[in-house]
Amino acid sequence: QVQLVESGGGLVQAGGSLGLSCAASGGTFSSYHMGWFRQTPGKEREFVASITSRSATTYYAGSVKGRFTISRDNAKNTVYLQMNSLKPEDTGIYYCAAQRVTSLYYDHWGQGTQVTVSS
Repeated sequence: QVQLVESGGGLVQAGGSLGLSCAASGGTFSSYHMGWFRQTPGKEREFVASITSRSATTYYAGSVKGRFTISRDNAKNTVYLQMNSLKPEDTGIYYCAAQRVTSLYYDHWGQGTQVTVSS
């Protein structure tokens, strides 16, 4: 089992930037693929970005590609999400998630951090 704690959320104006962090503990961080998801009241949880465990291959939702960057530091057991050129539609609760390399799904989730983008 791995525990995840997100941080870095806040209020930012449209066009601004914000960086999120997700600290992992209680597991072998390098053995997990990591992902970021977001959820807004009244909307389904949606995929934002992910990064694989070893090769650090990245994937992005089309809505954030070119604006967001996911990265990881296995020595610090931390995954990051740098968000630039933010839009009001980026508003939501952002969740960090971990997927064991032997699993087909993200099995561990953080508590979430609120991101609000004003227009």
